[in-house]
Amino acid sequence: MPEQITLYTAKICPWAHRAEIALAEAKIPFKRFEIDLKNKPEWYAPKVNPASKVPAISYGGPDVDPATPSPESQKIAESGILIELFADLSKEELLPKDPIARARARFFAETVTSAAVGPWYSAVTRGEDPAPFLKALDIVQSLLPAEGFAVGQWSIADAAVTPFFARAEATFKNDIGKYEVGKGKALWATVESDPKYARFRKYFEDVKSRDSFKTTFDSDVVIKSFSALHGRPSA
Repeated sequence: MPEQITLYTAKICPWAHRAEIALAEAKIPFKRFEIDLKNKPEWYAPKVNPASKVPAISYGGPDVDPATPSPESQKIAESGILIELFADLSKEELLPKDPIARARARFFAETVTSAAVGPWYSAVTRGEDPAPFLKALDIVQSLLPAEGFAVGQWSIADAAVTPFFARAEATFKNDIGKYEVGKGKALWATVESDPKYARFRKYFEDVKSRDSFKTTFDSDVVIKSFSALHGRPSA
């Protein structure tokens, strides 16, 4: 029997979403516990993650109520570490066996995350021009193979970046954010129609079509939450 895993997560959080996608692909049984990021349980930081962030897991130990995690279980946090752990634990091949392909997967995850998160988050939360987000898509397309996922086969590199593109679509397409009215919709219309971004569109549709994404992403929650936090809910 595999060790018990309890995942502490939040539907709104892209970092936590990485872990949920990877766990779904890993086909490892786990218990999911939603953390309200605006009202975190008092026990969460001292008993699970001192940084008080999601995602985190309890691993091993007795099978107990997630709200009373056992001191016998290992507590592990940070999305990048967790998706690597799930790849190691899984019987599924979530990273290529070839060392060079594995390195390329990690490079893709790190490079694309660094390129995409800043422009998206700055536009939505601080009102900066969304246009630099398109430069991130140029980087994605420069790294993608002609077909398939980040390194051909699906890997945790795709789990690492998909949550951010999903939230970029949800926010920009619905013009949610502190930027100038209309700029989000205009940017996403470009993404959806400009031939320049055809490779990204195909990649994005491919990752969204997987059950691991469809069963873990709640667009209504994301749209409602980001609207409440950053303004301009869609009509």
